[in-house]
Amino acid sequence: MLAEGVSRHSPLSIGGATLVISAVVLLGWIPLRERPGLGTVANAVVIAVAIDVVLDVLPRQHHPLGQAGFVVAGIAAIGIGSALYLTAALGPGPRDGWMTGLARRFDLPLAWVRLGLELTVMVAGLVLGGRAGVGTAAFALTIGYAVTTTMWLLDAAAGTPGRRRRRPAGEAASETAGATASSVTAR
Repeated sequence: MLAEGVSRHSPLSIGGATLVISAVVLLGWIPLRERPGLGTVANAVVIAVAIDVVLDVLPRQHHPLGQAGFVVAGIAAIGIGSALYLTAALGPGPRDGWMTGLARRFDLPLAWVRLGLELTVMVAGLVLGGRAGVGTAAFALTIGYAVTTTMWLLDAAAGTPGRRRRRPAGEAASETAGATASSVTAR
C-alpha cells in the first residue's frame, strides 16, 4: 500500500516503488546493527519484480469470496515464505530486518513489532493516496502472527522447539538480546 502511494506521486511502478522503499528501509538497519545477506537482496529484487508481473497477470477478484481467498492465501504464503528465509539465515528482507532488529533491540515479540510496522506503513500509504480495504487491515493485523507461528512450526518439525520457543505475546525474552536476525525468538 505504501508502494502504491509512492507510485501515485512518482514515475515508478508499484514494484519499482517497492524496490526504492526497500533500499530506504535498509538505512534503518544501521542503528539496529542488522546485516544484509543474499536473502536481503533477493527479497528486495524478487518481490519488486513479482509485484509488477503479478499485477499484470493475476485476474482481479470482484466477488467477496474470491477476494477473501486471495487475502488468506497471500497472508499464508508470505507468512510461510518469510519464516522459511528467516530460518535459513541468509539475511532477512528489508522490512523483516526491521522486525527482527527492533524485536531484539527492545526485547519485544516479533509479532508485535511486525504489527506496529505494518500499521505504520498502512497509515503512510493512506496519506500518500494508497488504497486500503479489509484485506489490507487483515494483512497488517495478522502477518506477524503468521510469520512467528510458521517459525515455531518449522522449529517443531525440525525437533528444535526450544530454539525459538513460542511465548505469549506479552512475554519478553532477554536471551534474544544478542541473537542474530535469523535466530530471534519467534514469539
